[in-house]
Amino acid sequence: MIVTATVLGLDGLPRCRWCSAAPEFHEYHDKEWGFPVADDKRLFEKLCLEGFQSGLSWRTILAKRPHFRKVFHEFDFHLLANFDEQDVVRLLGDRGIVRHRGKIEAVINNAKKAVDLVAAEGSFAAFVWRFEPVATANGLPQTASTSPEAVALSKALKQLGWRFVGPTTTYAFMQAMGLINDHALGCVIRERVAEQRATFAPPGR
Repeated sequence: MIVTATVLGLDGLPRCRWCSAAPEFHEYHDKEWGFPVADDKRLFEKLCLEGFQSGLSWRTILAKRPHFRKVFHEFDFHLLANFDEQDVVRLLGDRGIVRHRGKIEAVINNAKKAVDLVAAEGSFAAFVWRFEPVATANGLPQTASTSPEAVALSKALKQLGWRFVGPTTTYAFMQAMGLINDHALGCVIRERVAEQRATFAPPGR
């Protein structure tokens, strides 16, 4: 039996099969996933949330995302860099997020590193987009869990002292933030992403 990579949506148009796994995935798939992002806070937020997802499902994180944004000040890393142990303890008692000390501490640590990186590079986006693949995925989207570029991004961040940024995490981040177009072949959104990528000017170039 051949299992296709797409499924028909309520509008009768084909979409990536994974977006049918939960009702809330549809809007996320159609409006966010894969579209290129150049905003530092959005990029930082996504990398943090991918870290929180480790060992969990994206559905869990997506459901909690509004509260994550509230308690982490919309992922403004300039503000998060000032968090201390009292903030960690407070967040560990918050049922609205994933209460994992290591992941919470990683956000604060990474916020400090993001401030340093922006001071050196001009923007987080300029640093991240340096790792965009020369040739985007074409033919077998969504089948890989990492890539040479994701490994390189992970290694570069770790060398700068970032935490919870393994290759699988950075690959999922690159998929979601549009550094690659991993929408399934035939997915109606794949073409929309391709059109936006065609006019997108990567930061720092």
